Amino acid sequence: YYNEYKSYLSTMASIKNLVRAINFSCIRHSAQRRKDSAQTPYINHPVGVMNILCEEGDVTDVDVLIGAVLHDTVEDTNTTIDEITEEFGTDIARIVSEVTDDKSLPKAERKRLQVVNASRKSRQAKLIKLADKLYNIRDLNRETPVGWTDERVHEYYVWASEVCSNLVGTNKPLEDAIKVVLESKNVKFPCDN
Repeated sequence: YYNEYKSYLSTMASIKNLVRAINFSCIRHSAQRRKDSAQTPYINHPVGVMNILCEEGDVTDVDVLIGAVLHDTVEDTNTTIDEITEEFGTDIARIVSEVTDDKSLPKAERKRLQVVNASRKSRQAKLIKLADKLYNIRDLNRETPVGWTDERVHEYYVWASEVCSNLVGTNKPLEDAIKVVLESKNVKFPCDN
C-alpha cells in the first residue's frame, strides 16, 4: 500500500508541475501572436507541440512535456534559464536550454547550428525538436505566414528536413508524420546531410 501511495504522490506532483508550466508559458507568451493572417495566439504553438508529443508520439515523460510547453519561453520572451531552473529545476532547464537558439547569433548561423547540433541533443530535446518542426511545417502547409514568399516557405521545408534528418531514430510516428508533410511538398525526408 505504501508504494502505491508513493506512486500516487509522484503522479500528482508531476501533474501539478505540468499545469504550472502551462500557466507559466501562457503568462510569458500572453502578448505574442503567430505570423498567420488570423494572428493566432502564440501559446497555441507550445501547447500544440506538447499535444503532438502526447497524441502522436505517445510521449508520457512529463519532463519532456514540460520542456515542450516551455520550449520558446527563453528564446522568445524575457524569461531566463535561471528562472526556468528556479521554477522547474535543473532537469527541465537543461531540456529547455538544449532547444533554445542563441538569439545573439545571426539567424543563418542559428539555423545552421540547429542542423549540425540536432544529433547531439538528448533524447528529450530531440523529441521536442521533432514535434516543434512537425507543428511548424503543418502550420506552413495550412497557411503561408504574412510576408513570406513561396521561396521562403520552400526553404523552411528544406531546412526542417535537414534538422529532422539528424533526429531520425528518435520517434518513428513523429518522423513518419514529418515525412508525409515534407514529401507532399516535394522535399525529401530524410535528406542526405
